[in-house]
Amino acid sequence: MRLPKIKVGFGFDVHPLVVDHPFYLGGKHLESDKGAMGHSDADVLIHAICDALLGAANLRDIGYHFSNKDSKWAGIRSTIFLEEVMLLLKKEGFMIGNIDATICLESPKVNPHIPEMQEIMSKSLGIEVSQISIKATTNEKLGFIGREEGVTAYAVALIFSE
Repeated sequence: MRLPKIKVGFGFDVHPLVVDHPFYLGGKHLESDKGAMGHSDADVLIHAICDALLGAANLRDIGYHFSNKDSKWAGIRSTIFLEEVMLLLKKEGFMIGNIDATICLESPKVNPHIPEMQEIMSKSLGIEVSQISIKATTNEKLGFIGREEGVTAYAVALIFSE
């Protein structure tokens, strides 16, 4: 009997917050006086998840596949990254078991938006909403996150092949 190949990956992302800039998180636009700045839409949650999935499959990282030096990716919605990462996983014969992610941000409050974020990302990945766990926390006013200068996200992903 051949056992399934099971792999786990970890992802992290950070972006500065700037005034009067759009804020995307988990594929959803959030109303906020500040938004994350980056080459794409700077969606830290999706970027961390992409890195977790790519890392689990030993396919390098998000910057390798979607370089911030390539104008093709400038301003692009990060849900496109999720779709592309899923294609890479499928090509290697992997399926997603589950994703567990944490967002660290003082403001705006993220919890009311989590179900919609899960729905958006599940569609991009072609998986069930129940396979994506998203949690949110603050940094208790400490450091650059506490001063509302930046946002971080962490993710772990389990992938497998039969």
